[in-house]
Amino acid sequence: MRALPIGLMILAIFPQRPKGIWYFRASALGALNIGLFFALLFIAAYRLPGGVIATTNATQPFVVATLAWAFLGEKLTTGLMAAACAGVVGVGLIVLSPAARLDFMGVIAAFAATITWATGTVLTKAWGKPAPLFVFTGWQLVAGGLVLLPIALVTEGMRPALSTKNVVGFTYLAIIGTGLAYALWFRGIERLGASTVAFLTLLRPFSALVLDAMLLNRTMTIIQTFGVMLVLVSIVAAQLMNKKRIIVGP
Repeated sequence: MRALPIGLMILAIFPQRPKGIWYFRASALGALNIGLFFALLFIAAYRLPGGVIATTNATQPFVVATLAWAFLGEKLTTGLMAAACAGVVGVGLIVLSPAARLDFMGVIAAFAATITWATGTVLTKAWGKPAPLFVFTGWQLVAGGLVLLPIALVTEGMRPALSTKNVVGFTYLAIIGTGLAYALWFRGIERLGASTVAFLTLLRPFSALVLDAMLLNRTMTIIQTFGVMLVLVSIVAAQLMNKKRIIVGP
């Protein structure tokens, strides 16, 4: 519902098909960035508190930086890894609570989602973009949606009729939260290094906390404020280090 309809709509507007090896590559990227990632993330969401998932996802800069070093030749430095550590700690301080519970299958799904997303990010950078941005995005949304479709039909069956509120929610998620968001993400990967863009994912819990304070008038604790500072420092440090990095082999 979130990926396949908007992907088909994009390709109806920009009717361009993959060529040659890009049938395989678009399918692989769609599975990694969308199909498998969505499935694993929502398994984790059902079994873990949101704070645990956010902290697990915050390990993505570690994974992306390591894969980018191995496959893209991006330099892996002690400073970059230290910034990644600071980001994980910062996110943990923002979202974790003493009552956070752990579930083995949920933790496995959360880490698998992180690895899947990180692999998709690195391959997106390595393979490049052979078509206009929205066409490239549409290919992946359709591929990812087709991965999810049989799983959804087998595990959940046909969904009941949707209310107007459901339709509005899915429309927002599909157009803004998926189609446009993924297009901007792929553009960022194209323009920046894979490890550079991975650090920007740390802004998700930070943004949620700021919106929470602005819209719901909730006050950040001292620990959360310190966590926000750590996240911002880690992101800025990573961007500065990546600007100065020298591309070398593993």
